[in-house]
Amino acid sequence: MSAERTVHLPVAAQPSVETLVDLTQQAEELGYERAWLPETWGRDAVTSLTAMALGTEEIGLGPSILNVYSRSPALIGQTAATLQEVSDGRMRIGLGPSGPVVIQGWHGAEFDRPLRRTRETIDIVKNVLSGETVNYDGDCFTLAGFRLRCDAPETPPAIDAAGMGPKSVELAGRFADGWHATVFTPDGMRDRLEDLRRGVELGNRDADDVRVTLSLTCCALEDGERARKLARQHSAFYVGGMGTYYRDSLARQGYEELANDISSAWGSGDKERATELVGDELLDDLCAAGTPERAREEFQKFAEIEGVDAVAVGFPRGATVEDARETMTALAPNE
Repeated sequence: MSAERTVHLPVAAQPSVETLVDLTQQAEELGYERAWLPETWGRDAVTSLTAMALGTEEIGLGPSILNVYSRSPALIGQTAATLQEVSDGRMRIGLGPSGPVVIQGWHGAEFDRPLRRTRETIDIVKNVLSGETVNYDGDCFTLAGFRLRCDAPETPPAIDAAGMGPKSVELAGRFADGWHATVFTPDGMRDRLEDLRRGVELGNRDADDVRVTLSLTCCALEDGERARKLARQHSAFYVGGMGTYYRDSLARQGYEELANDISSAWGSGDKERATELVGDELLDDLCAAGTPERAREEFQKFAEIEGVDAVAVGFPRGATVEDARETMTALAPNE
C-alpha cells in the first residue's frame, strides 16, 4: 500500500508569506493531505502557519519542526493550542532538537541534552494541551501551578518528534504521536523503523498510533538535468554544511566514506566538489529528482516502504516558486 502524500513547503528565498499561502492553496487543490512548514532562520513558522490556516479550508497543516530550545515547552503548548484553534483542528505539531549549528549559532542557546529535552518538551506540551494544571518535575524543566487560561483544544493536535539516530527514533516511538524523518535512504528508513518499533514496545503502545512521515527532497521538471542538479546541490549542503548530524546519519546508512568526503570538501570551501560527490546512486537513494516520469518512479521507492504512512514532497534549497509548483503538480496524489 502506497503512503499518503503531504508537502514540505520550501522556506528558502520565498518572496513573501503570501507565496507560502499560495503554495498551500495549490497543495490543497491537488489533494495533498497536509502542508508542513519548516522553521529555520527565516520567517517564523507560527505566523506563517496562521496565514496558511486562514487561507485554506481542508488541508492539514503543521510545523516541521519547532526546535525545543528557542521556545519554552509551555509556550510551545500555548502555540499548539492557538494554531489548532485558528486552523479549526487541522494542526499537527513537529518537534525536535534541530542541531548545534542552528541552536548555538542562531539562537545563542546551549545545545544541552537534546534527547532528554525533547522527551520532556513532548510531555509538557501534552500536559498543557490537556487543559489541566501542569505540575512537572523533570531533569530539564520544573513547572508548577499554571494551566491554559483559554479553553484547551477539544481535539489536541498530535505531537510528532523528529529524529535521525537510533535513540532519537526510539524516543519518538515511545513518547510521541509520530516520527518525522528526513534525509534517509530506503534501507536507512527500514533500519530506523526497527528502532521506532522498539520504542513503541518500550512504551507499551500500539504501533498504529505512531504515524511515520518521511520528508523527501523532490524535483520533477521537464528539464530533468536541472532538477537533478538542484537536488545534488541540496543534498551536498545538508551533508556538508549543516554540522555533523546529517553526515553521521548518512554514514550510518552505508555511505560513511562518501559522507565524510562530501563534508570535507564542503568544509574546505569546495562546494562544487561536494556537489559532484553526490553521484547518481546516492542521489537516487536520497531524492526523487529528474523528469516528471523519473521523479514519480523514484518517489514510489519511498512511498512503498512498509511502515511509512506519509511521504512529504520537499524541494531543493535552490528551487524557484515555479519549480515547486511544477514538482507539486507532477507528484500530486491524483497523478
